[in-house]
Amino acid sequence: MTPTTGTVSDPDALRRRALAALLTARDRTSLLTTCVEEPELTAQHSPLMSPLVWDLAHIGNQEEMWLLRAVAGRDAMRPEIDGLYDAFEHPRSERPSLPLLAPAEARRYAAEVRGRALDVLESTPFRGSPLTDAGFAFGMIAQHEQQHDETMLITHQLRSGPTALTAPDPAPAPPFKGPAEVLVPGGPFTMGTSTEPWALDNERPAHHRLVPPFYIDTTPVTNAEYQRFIADGGYARQQWWTPAGWDMVRGNNLSAPLFWRQEGGRWLRRHFGTVEAVPPDEPVLHVSWYEADAYARWAGRRLPSEEEWEKAARHDPATDRSMRYPWGDADPTPERANLCQRHLRPAPAGSYPAGESPLGVRQLIGDVWEWTSSDFLPYPGFAAFPYREYSDVFFGGDYKVLRGGAFSVDEVACRGTFRNWDHPVRRQIFSGFRTARDADPTETV
Repeated sequence: MTPTTGTVSDPDALRRRALAALLTARDRTSLLTTCVEEPELTAQHSPLMSPLVWDLAHIGNQEEMWLLRAVAGRDAMRPEIDGLYDAFEHPRSERPSLPLLAPAEARRYAAEVRGRALDVLESTPFRGSPLTDAGFAFGMIAQHEQQHDETMLITHQLRSGPTALTAPDPAPAPPFKGPAEVLVPGGPFTMGTSTEPWALDNERPAHHRLVPPFYIDTTPVTNAEYQRFIADGGYARQQWWTPAGWDMVRGNNLSAPLFWRQEGGRWLRRHFGTVEAVPPDEPVLHVSWYEADAYARWAGRRLPSEEEWEKAARHDPATDRSMRYPWGDADPTPERANLCQRHLRPAPAGSYPAGESPLGVRQLIGDVWEWTSSDFLPYPGFAAFPYREYSDVFFGGDYKVLRGGAFSVDEVACRGTFRNWDHPVRRQIFSGFRTARDADPTETV
């Protein structure tokens, strides 16, 4: 499968974009791995996560494998470590027992790989092979590093101890006074992409979907709204839960989102090393698919399907086309979406009017990953590229699709077509949701 259609019209611009994406990712990696002392890098803060030092060397190893070996045809620098940093060979819970590179050595290795990779970037023509067309391999590696940066940010949230990361809060927003939900008209739309040059294989190919009309929340569900579910006995009433979700609740004695606790009649949460009152207007965070689904049932609604979410995010009824983002085809900016770890929290619900969709749906990109009702499955015509282990091996499991990205996601790894997936029990991820409901087939905007 070729990662782009057509020809590259401006290889110099693509090369500058690739360079900027690689440097931005490395700056973030450095921040996440220098803000704590060495024992924090080598410790496993949760059996769900790798030690931070594993992620650091894995980032370098993948960059070496794809940019130095696959693109440039060079010999392996450290072939003996490939197995240590193969994500499929060793589960996360076992990685602390491996003979991993020490932090200083991992940094030297990643830096040496990066220096050589930048030389390869300067000399590689962005044409002639699926890996190099439009600089795909460089974009893939920038996305891979940013995805592991998000994983490391999750580890920082899970770790105990004092605050290691700081960032300004999102700008205060006036209370949102818009409608609670928006009608998305029924009809066909184009889902996925065959033209986005750095889109990954599970986003491809573009294809038509016929979607009945539906209503979707204008903003993600907030902490205050979720607290009403808790107060109404949401975690104590089996009727709202799937059988597997109820087993999770009872087996783990759950009563609130991860990191929440009640004290003196107030809900508090642990947030990157500090304890704070749960902000009522922020989108709820750290909820599993089972919790999102139970809330939706309690509210008399449901989770949107993946195709409904994408139509709400990308379809422009005025032009009858699918856009790259809710606001159009232009890249994200700080005025449009809460991305890139500029903040360490979601913005209040209703923020970012410049980023709303043509129908008025807000915060579809950034703030929180949004659970959908859909299983993670391939699109019609899917072809694995450049390796099966990115997507193909996950299809058909119990994975549920998340959409939209969160404050923890960089713009290089966030598009209107981007698909994330995880097990429905996962709560450590930066996940929230919005709800939907069916509309009458005759309803139009």
